[in-house]
Amino acid sequence: AAMAQRKKTPVTILTGFLGSGKTTLLNHILTAEHGKRIAVIENEYGEVGIDDALVKKVAFEEENVVEMNNGCICCTVRGDLIKSITKLLKNTRRPFDCILIETTGLADPAPVAQTFFVDEKVQELTFLDGIITVVDAKHIIQHLDDVKPDGVENEAVEQLAFADRVLLNKTDLVTPEHLDLVTARIRAINAAVQILPTTYSKIDVASVLHIKAFDLSRVLATEPTFLAPEQEHQHDTTVSSVGFQLQGEISLVKLQKLINKLMESKGVDLFRYKGILAIKGVEKVFVFQGVHMLFDSTFGEPWPVPPAERISKCCFIGRNLDRKLITEAFMACVVTEELTHPIGARVVCRLDDGWLPGVVASHWD
Repeated sequence: AAMAQRKKTPVTILTGFLGSGKTTLLNHILTAEHGKRIAVIENEYGEVGIDDALVKKVAFEEENVVEMNNGCICCTVRGDLIKSITKLLKNTRRPFDCILIETTGLADPAPVAQTFFVDEKVQELTFLDGIITVVDAKHIIQHLDDVKPDGVENEAVEQLAFADRVLLNKTDLVTPEHLDLVTARIRAINAAVQILPTTYSKIDVASVLHIKAFDLSRVLATEPTFLAPEQEHQHDTTVSSVGFQLQGEISLVKLQKLINKLMESKGVDLFRYKGILAIKGVEKVFVFQGVHMLFDSTFGEPWPVPPAERISKCCFIGRNLDRKLITEAFMACVVTEELTHPIGARVVCRLDDGWLPGVVASHWD
């Protein structure tokens, strides 16, 4: 039995509510110098995948990453999870040291963890090493206090209840007093869990991988029906995702005004929003991410294709979102008018010293 256990591949589940820092943690693990060969299974809630572009492809091969979009890993695509695991492990040329599963922020980790105990094929190949829950210290309390409809679980609570390790992230955004309050709320849900304070999801990889922390007996003590088949999991129907793709380059000025307007009018209801955009006159990919009223953006790697072939992608997840309104607002940011003078054109410019000849070097808003 011990020999069989050693041959099994450990699996770590990365969970946490929308915008907590799961993808940042995943990037940190993938870029750390640990010498491990890691496979990744990503799950996004939405019809347009963004995280595949946000995950750094460091020393990656095609067989290392599996994406599952437009469905929650804890319900509609659970069968795909089983197929993904078996495919990864049976088709690989070299064995993986571990598998990381990054769930959508709206996933209840219980049905995902259950997969490793109720499916015989998965049991033969893997064992559940631990559930790592990433917590946004600034926003977690409002999500824990969120009133759900009858029969609908609070995912933020479930993610903490099943955690073997809690990464208390974004500690730099709150006061020590607020941090103590958050810690107390976590302890009220999961008294014995190890809490690791962090910023930007930076953590010692050894504290989250190969930790042999998942304890089935502990889970059964608090959740006796954990291994019961066909458990129902209902999502809050007021929460939805709005995802879309845009052809054409985008005006940065119009985009900034739109984001500011959305944060002012819908900030409380915007759980998570992110995108990769083609900005007019800029050769680098524009990456933006936001959680409620917190927004961050940067220019990343150069686009691998010419302007005419660049596709922008956006995804918004929140409560009572108006798909038509958000999509049309972004469409209005696409640049449709050509400027009078193309790049390279010879022109005469009016400066403080008078009119001087020049050449158009670039375009911007």
